[in-house]
Amino acid sequence: MVEVPAREDLPPQYDPRAAERRWYPVWVERGYFHAKAPTDREPFCIVLPPPNVTGRLHIGHALNGTIQDVLVRRARMQGYETLWVPGTDHAGIATQVVVERELRKEGLDRRQLGREAFLERVWAWKERYGGEIVEQVKALGCSCDWSRERFTMDEGLSRAVRVAFVRMYEDGLIYRGERLINWCPTDQTALSDSEVEHVEVDGELVTFRYPLADGSGYVAVATTRVETMLGDTGIAVHPDDERYRALVGKRVRHPFDGRELPIVADPAVDPSFGTGAVKVTPAHDPTDFEIAERTGLPLRNILAADATIDGDVPEEFRGMDRYAARAHVLERLRELGLVERVERPYRHAVGHCYRCRSEIEPWLSGKQWFVAVDRLKEAAREAARDGRVRFVPERWARNYDEWLAGLRDWNISRQLWWGHRIPVWYCANGHGFAATEDPEVCRECGSPDIEQDPDVLDTWFSSQLWPFSTLGWPDDTEDLRTFYPTTVLVTGYEILYLWVARMIMAGLYLVGDVPFRNVLIHGLVRDARGRKMSKSLGNVIDPMEMIERYGADALRFALAWMASPDQQNLPLKEESIEAGRNFANKIWNAARLVLRAFEQGPPELPPRERWTLADRWLLSRHQACLAEVDAALDAYRLDAAAQAIHRFLWSEFCDWGLEVAKGRLYGEDPEARADAAQVLAWVLERTLRLLHPFMPFVTEEIWQRLGVGESIVIAPWPEGRPEDRDAEAEAVFEELREVVSDVRALQAGLPPELRGSVEVDAGVRSRLGPLVPDLERLAGARIAFVELDGARVRVAVDDPARLEALARSRRKRLAEAEAKLERKRAKLANEAFLAKAPAEVVEKERRDVAELEAEAARLRAELEQLG
Repeated sequence: MVEVPAREDLPPQYDPRAAERRWYPVWVERGYFHAKAPTDREPFCIVLPPPNVTGRLHIGHALNGTIQDVLVRRARMQGYETLWVPGTDHAGIATQVVVERELRKEGLDRRQLGREAFLERVWAWKERYGGEIVEQVKALGCSCDWSRERFTMDEGLSRAVRVAFVRMYEDGLIYRGERLINWCPTDQTALSDSEVEHVEVDGELVTFRYPLADGSGYVAVATTRVETMLGDTGIAVHPDDERYRALVGKRVRHPFDGRELPIVADPAVDPSFGTGAVKVTPAHDPTDFEIAERTGLPLRNILAADATIDGDVPEEFRGMDRYAARAHVLERLRELGLVERVERPYRHAVGHCYRCRSEIEPWLSGKQWFVAVDRLKEAAREAARDGRVRFVPERWARNYDEWLAGLRDWNISRQLWWGHRIPVWYCANGHGFAATEDPEVCRECGSPDIEQDPDVLDTWFSSQLWPFSTLGWPDDTEDLRTFYPTTVLVTGYEILYLWVARMIMAGLYLVGDVPFRNVLIHGLVRDARGRKMSKSLGNVIDPMEMIERYGADALRFALAWMASPDQQNLPLKEESIEAGRNFANKIWNAARLVLRAFEQGPPELPPRERWTLADRWLLSRHQACLAEVDAALDAYRLDAAAQAIHRFLWSEFCDWGLEVAKGRLYGEDPEARADAAQVLAWVLERTLRLLHPFMPFVTEEIWQRLGVGESIVIAPWPEGRPEDRDAEAEAVFEELREVVSDVRALQAGLPPELRGSVEVDAGVRSRLGPLVPDLERLAGARIAFVELDGARVRVAVDDPARLEALARSRRKRLAEAEAKLERKRAKLANEAFLAKAPAEVVEKERRDVAELEAEAARLRAELEQLG
């Protein structure tokens, strides 16, 4: 049993490290995060997007984990059978690169070790370092069911991969063929289209001439990769381009080797690009490859795996690096007088490897494995159209549909050693077959002389199975029957195509249903200036450092506060995390006050007839907060929910509820003292439950001292009490807040000798009623109620000179308010601002205008009273 310090031992400040060390192990040991299957309760399931086993927790992981944990903890408190499946991804390229780097330090190469010995080294590395990110996820407070932790290469998931591959292979959805693929010369492996990042670069556009073979002239072509002309096999023009119609069917002569290249017509050519005629390099450009398939042009591969020049090319170029060859080809063309012009810099998009950032090469690497997507993608598109999968924000559904519409066959083979090896075997007699278990002999002829395909599967092939393989598929398990389809997937927009679309296609084909009902897509965390975080910029916020410095709750709350699904870039600064820490301390200090007044045990509200107007106001505002939080979380607006709780706890409960209650807490009437303590404790306890999904550690630490149950983790989510809403009490209390604020503002603008006495309009006394005794205490001034014409408060001064000094002060404040008002109105009149600014920014500007207008009106009224 965990020992909780006594309530009277509550230190002045919250210690996040002590709370985190105390409670997380207890929650795990008691099985609070464990889900049961089968169950009589309604299921709620999330699968954690598996971080790379090589990785450390970065701020994007922290955001993603926080969002999921808020949803999971709330669902658990709402009574759902809640399962959050954790795990890690084997991360084929990334992990192999890391281990190869370690080998190089020892002077070794993986080829020296051989495949089996290298894989042993990778597994050893994984066992030693692979658990680091799991421990960091726990440090964030994520309430995953660790008894169900999975790894994409564990025994069960490896079997799922083989079953999926064989089923798709036998159904004709997986095939082996020679097609142009994206090749990373650095990692020396193929990449899918989705793994290629297109980056704008400053290159060059070279326009050079191909002489016509009959000597009658030339055709000029433009290219950004002049070195690939070594692999040209034709020239293409648009069939409707009048400039070249007479040349179609003729030939040009290659200036280096004398080959004759035909001029063909194809609608893929853009007549507005360059000269309107394009060189065709089918082995090194996807559009050219398709032109060649339609027109019968041959393929000519001029690159080796490391992107050096190779193949049937003139000797002077062979072995050159691709960039050196680019310069040398241009130089040789100039020597021949064939260069018309060179445009430099020429801004254009170039594909880069998503992992190592090298420029990729469209390349014919030999036979590769592909998934034929046409039969899969239409069902996936339909699932989004008919609402079986709902995207939040909704706009991503269109991006998803458009991407699927243009999706080409997916290259799934990778020339790596670490990963799921392709389950296809070949025998010496030329047979090939797929199998879920390692075979002893050829299935076709019985030959024992068989060899497995050397390639491994794209990491995303196993990741696409994650929502159901983690639940036991391909077996018909209780977990699969209970929790599939899962409830919601939470992910960043950058892997919508890499992962989300593929999971939907795989789930529909292999399991017969979508993998999740909702897809919540969040933005990417940027620095305070909106820039991508990077070591080179020195702007990286390390979540583990932030947890050590401010506590997990502080980091979580800062991330939730900004987690608007409407924003693709989420700016974060360390001060926001520090503010989260300050919020935890604010709650802690409020709890100290309440716990000193409240006797331990479940708080109970006093009979309604004993509720004071302040009680009615506080209970009404608490109910409004609950309703706002519920609506926000139901809509996946964690930002709005976090801000609503913060506003209630800080600005209403602490700043006003506690302050007004002090009059009774420290008064002589024992019943009034007890009632005030009960109301405060009741509201605090329920609000801690509202806050718990966001800040689990500080809420548990305080909640335990209230003595109301075993753990806040399994406490019920607060139910609504609409009968507590009290418009009358809110209106009266709001006037109290306004008058107190007016008096404080009035006092703050006065020289010290004018402070201390204030006149308040007599009508306020009748409206505030029972709150009048609190007015002087909260306002910090002696108050006299007098008839005021228009103004609500004014200084109580008889000396004309002092009144004139006050008038000058009011005029100065009025001028400042009117200047601010003018600037705000001008901004709202700016159409460009309205079009570009987020809706919440525009709304804040409008609120500021309304507040400034009200302030200016009050100041004018005060000036009239001062004469």
